[in-house]
Amino acid sequence: MQITIIGAGAWGTALAIAASRRSSAHRVSLHARDLAQAQAMQQQRRNERYLSGIELPASLAITSGPLATLLLSARAEDLFIIATPMAGLRSALQSLQGVPASVAWLCKGFEADTGLMPHEVQAQVAPQLKAGALNGPSFAQEVARSQPTALVAASPHASVREALVQAFHGGALRVYANDDIVGVEVGGAVKNVLAIATGLCDGLDLGLNARAALITRGLAEMTRLGVALGAKPETFMGLSGLGDLVLTATGDLSRNRKVGLLLAQGLSLEQAVTSLGHVAEGVYSARTVLQRARQLGVDMPITEAVVALLDGHLKATEAVQVLMGRGPRGEAV
Repeated sequence: MQITIIGAGAWGTALAIAASRRSSAHRVSLHARDLAQAQAMQQQRRNERYLSGIELPASLAITSGPLATLLLSARAEDLFIIATPMAGLRSALQSLQGVPASVAWLCKGFEADTGLMPHEVQAQVAPQLKAGALNGPSFAQEVARSQPTALVAASPHASVREALVQAFHGGALRVYANDDIVGVEVGGAVKNVLAIATGLCDGLDLGLNARAALITRGLAEMTRLGVALGAKPETFMGLSGLGDLVLTATGDLSRNRKVGLLLAQGLSLEQAVTSLGHVAEGVYSARTVLQRARQLGVDMPITEAVVALLDGHLKATEAVQVLMGRGPRGEAV
């Protein structure tokens, strides 16, 4: 199997490292958009910009240039991984639309202009592709350091799920197959928004009780939206739902959580995002999550408060008051 990972950010690089360590039977290449970055990684055998201090395996090939050159020798048994942010998914899929290999993406969220989830973008751009998503609770730095991690390979196509398991399962990585791509993608999108809320909660020093309540009620919001979009409710008790939510909401490596912490300190949204130096998908997907929820008549009060905060309509302390001032209701999702 030839495994080609398109996008040399932190997560794409970490998975390329993991796949290279996984088996000598697989050929793994990491494709960087920036020629200078590719040359630097080739010379230094590190990706200092995104994963400083972590060595790249000698067997990992670094490439750059037009994507079309990667497709000439692609076979059905090969695997392409799109490791771009959500904003780059559409163009990557357009480049890969004629490839016979399995394709999967790592991005989480909703497309800004259309409000579409990744699999909906794929259905629109390249419906003939056999494709899916690789999601789950995972920080790139820990995967690159071979710390134990579990992921979900989600696709309606068994061949794609099997290709992802074959490529990445083993050693410190466990990959579980799931055919509920809607549920897996909703979990991956909504958890980023909820992580901003949890960072805000912790930044305001509201306590562990408040954090537990926020994560639990956030999971209920995520499940309501997912079921309304056609997902299986049990998916949200798995790695891409509860697992990814807990990690992103509480882990110190979480960029979305960091945004909430910085907003609680009084920084503006622009200042908070600029200080990260990386994309925090929750900032860009929060409004779309709320828009789709409203279209479906799904109640998502935590998401509403986050959007109001990001849009400058509420201050941090006011967002808490809005949530705590809601009337009583039953706990059922």
